[in-house]
Amino acid sequence: MSKWAILRPTARNKPAAIFTGFIVNFGTTYPLGFKSLWFLTTTMHIKKLHACTGHRAALYALAPGRDDRHFLSAGGDGWVVNWSLDDPENGQLVASVETQLFSLLHLPERNLLVAGNMHGGVHWIDWADPSRTRNVQHHQKGVYDLLVVGEWLYSAGGDGLLTRWSVLEGRTVESVQLSNRSLRALAYSAARQELAVGASDGSIYLLDETTLALRQTLPDAHLPSVFTVVYSPDQQRLMSGGRDALLRVWDLEKDLQLLLEVPAHRFTLNHLVFSPDAQMFATASRDKTFKIWNAQTGELLKVVDTLRYGGHINSVNRLLWLPDCLVTASDDRMAMIWEVDR
Repeated sequence: MSKWAILRPTARNKPAAIFTGFIVNFGTTYPLGFKSLWFLTTTMHIKKLHACTGHRAALYALAPGRDDRHFLSAGGDGWVVNWSLDDPENGQLVASVETQLFSLLHLPERNLLVAGNMHGGVHWIDWADPSRTRNVQHHQKGVYDLLVVGEWLYSAGGDGLLTRWSVLEGRTVESVQLSNRSLRALAYSAARQELAVGASDGSIYLLDETTLALRQTLPDAHLPSVFTVVYSPDQQRLMSGGRDALLRVWDLEKDLQLLLEVPAHRFTLNHLVFSPDAQMFATASRDKTFKIWNAQTGELLKVVDTLRYGGHINSVNRLLWLPDCLVTASDDRMAMIWEVDR
């Protein structure tokens, strides 16, 4: 028997008050005029291929590896581990630091890994020679996210600082104090030349990527904290999630009008990623589940939990969608590899 999922749009922003229901296609928005909109969930298949074990603490970060058949994980044990999809039993320890790692980025053109730790340090790791790893103590608190745009790397700090780094020199260039609370998530829109920053003050900040000038602030985007932000593939929507467990979709072409609000999870929505073909997206949560959604309609396709699918037994913290699989990372110290078939 098919299941139904309910999406509840809101008229939080006054210009949208004339519409009470939407189908959100990330190229078009269709007003429906109903108080709620029901979608019939279509059949899709998901299969756990492997549980990667060996980490000694919770996993907080994932990053692509040397190619599409490899990925990297990092977490509370301070380890950065390289995994092969062709031999997932045997992870390779790439680097180890003496503190928890919250964020991770791979710069393949320079054979570098960059990892942010819980104390505000940014580790520049030479993959060919990890002994040359440098830790630049910059932020006053944890580094929760990292993002690379061309020659620049951006770090989101627990001290409320957004910092631009030179990738070539591995040094800070400039910083912007956006909040007195932690910055938790970063995203980039090439079409808009724009950075989106989610913060623990509940706000989303939009900045000009070239000048770092603040373009717009969206207060109370999620209460009390924003945990994830991502631009839709067509760059016309901004999607966000937070501690309130809500998934929200904002119209970038209409002054950040709220298009859709979905009670996506029972607890904190930690992360959101699109599939490589942009047909689906996934959300991860502290409720121990991750969910797969239709990116064209907003339809909920699958809820992956412990009981039915052998999923994680603790909070799902991070997602990485590779061409051949979806990877999930959790407080249960495991990274799981999933085959997703429409």
